[in-house]
Amino acid sequence: MEVNPSVPAALPTSPQAPWSVAVVSEKIRGWIARLGEVWVEGQVVQFRERPGAWLQYLVLRDMDEQVSLSVSVPSAVLQASAATIEAGARVLVRAKPDFYRGNGSFSLRAAEIRPVGIGELLARIEHLRGILAAEGLFDVDRKRPLPFLPNAVGLVTGRNSDAMHDVVKNAQARWPGVRFEVREVAVQGVGAVREVTAAIAELDATPSVEVIVVARGGGAFEDLLPFSDEVLLRAVADCRTPLVSAIGHEQDTPLLDLVADVRASTPTDAAKRIVPDVAQERRGVDNARRSMRQSLIARLHREQQGVDAIRARPVLARPLSMVESREQEIAGVVRHSRHLLSEVLLRASGEVGRLAAQVRALSPAATLERGYAVVQRDDGTIIRAPADAPSGAALRIRLAEGELAATAD
Repeated sequence: MEVNPSVPAALPTSPQAPWSVAVVSEKIRGWIARLGEVWVEGQVVQFRERPGAWLQYLVLRDMDEQVSLSVSVPSAVLQASAATIEAGARVLVRAKPDFYRGNGSFSLRAAEIRPVGIGELLARIEHLRGILAAEGLFDVDRKRPLPFLPNAVGLVTGRNSDAMHDVVKNAQARWPGVRFEVREVAVQGVGAVREVTAAIAELDATPSVEVIVVARGGGAFEDLLPFSDEVLLRAVADCRTPLVSAIGHEQDTPLLDLVADVRASTPTDAAKRIVPDVAQERRGVDNARRSMRQSLIARLHREQQGVDAIRARPVLARPLSMVESREQEIAGVVRHSRHLLSEVLLRASGEVGRLAAQVRALSPAATLERGYAVVQRDDGTIIRAPADAPSGAALRIRLAEGELAATAD
């Protein structure tokens, strides 16, 4: 019979010469002791710290195979560890296999514990989150608004991925004329950060591209690590074109969602954010036109009512009534003024006649009319005595109806 070398040889025991439990336990303990130290990675599923005890106990589990191991940890090792020991934490343990003879139980005796896996990655991401937040890369005031209707949409997504089809199909269903500049790149793995960063830079340098969408249809936490890479995040922060993050993973939010100008929960949600719905916009235009028409009709109706009310007023119903009343008042004033003026002129005429009679009575002309004359020298001096007119002097004799020239003798 062929012997399988992986199967140990039968122990020198028989029904007549069996080993005792103590001997078997000691044999097993010896075999296990020869294993030496091993590094074990697993997730903590059970741990309760015992204050004051020198030895602590926890249970590690392989979540894929659903296999668990008990681990005993000296309190000094636990205190020296940088790992946070709590349910759900993934840790790396350097331990020596141990078999306890008292109850036949197998466990590991830990000599060192380190954080590892998601726990360590989460710690690194949280540290980077704090640095970027302190630099202001998550601030709301640096978020740029998306254009209402972009000329072209840049799309960075996986090669022939469902995320690409979701974005393009839903966007074109909302606005059939939308145009895409698609860059298919690796969205996980070693080259993902380099390819996604290069695609974003290329689209950002394209003048026709007015918004960029980085889309991926979710995935495991490890698969999404490129979207929390510092190089990629700083490239997005320096991008001049508004950028939409559409990673589609609600449980573990990558840091790209915080740096991007807009976060979409899924690629389909991103399609709804980058272009308007043409049917909804048409309804909005129709509603606006209807509202404006109703407002205009209501305004015209109010103005017509105002005009009718003004026209119904007496001043507009008989517009000449005010002019006629003023005309009558003016006519009365004119008549009164004429009457007063006639009286004044009549009194003034009588006064002028009286004064004229007095002037005539006092005037030399009346004396001249009775036959008297006034003798004057050439210079107009009136001669009152013969001495005033020496012999040979030229004289003027003024009569009632003219003058005579004479010479004094």
